[in-house]
Amino acid sequence: MTKYTDQGKQDTRSGYGAGMTELGRTNPNVVALCADLVGSLKIETFIKESPERFFQTGIAEANMMGIAAGLTIGGKIPFASTFANFATGRVYDQIRQSIAYSDKNVKICASHAGLTLGEDGATHQILEDIGLMKMLPGMTVINPCDFNQTKAATIAIAEHHGPVYLRFGRPKVANFTPVDQKFEIGKALMLNEGTDVTIIATGHLVWQALLAAESLENQGISAEVINIHTIKPLDDKAILDSVKKTGCVVTAEEHNYLGGLGESVARVLATHHPTPQEFVATQDTFGESGTPEQLMEKYGLNNKAIEAAVLKVLKRK
Repeated sequence: MTKYTDQGKQDTRSGYGAGMTELGRTNPNVVALCADLVGSLKIETFIKESPERFFQTGIAEANMMGIAAGLTIGGKIPFASTFANFATGRVYDQIRQSIAYSDKNVKICASHAGLTLGEDGATHQILEDIGLMKMLPGMTVINPCDFNQTKAATIAIAEHHGPVYLRFGRPKVANFTPVDQKFEIGKALMLNEGTDVTIIATGHLVWQALLAAESLENQGISAEVINIHTIKPLDDKAILDSVKKTGCVVTAEEHNYLGGLGESVARVLATHHPTPQEFVATQDTFGESGTPEQLMEKYGLNNKAIEAAVLKVLKRK
């Protein structure tokens, strides 16, 4: 049985807000920028305590990225935040030229990612952002799983020099990781050891993977669960060590199967240790309006989908 318990549901965007509050108190070089979404990004406390370090750019996301890049020249550490769709797709050229190519120390912090944005519908539900960002040379891509891990990641990326994409979400989800767990960029976390199958999950799908593992254990199947919070740089060793033991793998993410975590894992396996793999992800489609729970069920992004994928991949061993 999983050793993790839900400490109470919280939204990961509030984890970002809590991390920013702490950075405001401990790191005078951290500045915040936002594109007219302060309430949605939960950074009110940072602004109240450090108003001189906040820049409201309005609905001008491309301008926000340019300002953030410029602020780094004076030694500031800008955290530029908005919805994931507007933080990536709308401003890709500015990120590529002014931040990634120029190797600027900008932290792009994106809320409301994936299907769990819910009722706002397909135009806001970006499912290709991880692919967009991981393909940029030098860009670190992080997708934490709960409130505690998002707070820890927010604090950790301030100490990392270089551009970072930090992805989090809107709904209240299980908060289950330790409050004091150290966040190490690029270091996967083993959540449940197993021998029959490896489940590699990221973001909101990590808790679902643990639920699936618990159900599978009741069926006599031993599932190893790994939390990949950093998609780039990827922890190749953790992946290979696990699949060499289990012989098959399921990847799970709230993202298109094209360009996401699953494809990154597949590259590692194809290069070093070819292994049967199943993908739990959206199947090259846009989303639609609905509650997060309805959408995750319809698009096959929950514990039941992970469990089904495990049963399928086991037959391929």
